[in-house]
Amino acid sequence: MFRRAAAVLFTALTLVMLCTPVSTWAQNENSEILRRAKTKVQPAYPELARKMNITGTVKVEVVVAPNGTVKEARVVGGHPVLANAALDAARHWRFEAAPGESTGVIDFKFEPR
Repeated sequence: MFRRAAAVLFTALTLVMLCTPVSTWAQNENSEILRRAKTKVQPAYPELARKMNITGTVKVEVVVAPNGTVKEARVVGGHPVLANAALDAARHWRFEAAPGESTGVIDFKFEPR
């Protein structure tokens, strides 16, 4: 009974994957935003990160609305202590207007100064 259910589930998942366009389920972390940024906000270096001497890059995936504002932002990589500062900065970026939404990744580098 268990083997039959597993076989049916496996077949169903295989069919779904074959019928779904690759662009829907493939990760593209390094996708650049095709629009030019009009306003770039640099993140504030968190005090805790400074005290702990944490450095690195945080990758933030953004969805840009047609009017150029950041509609959604989520962290896709980087140190958790630096993540909120990168998210706050990404949400304040502004891009050129376009007919539709755009998605891409912004890299924020954190280094003590």
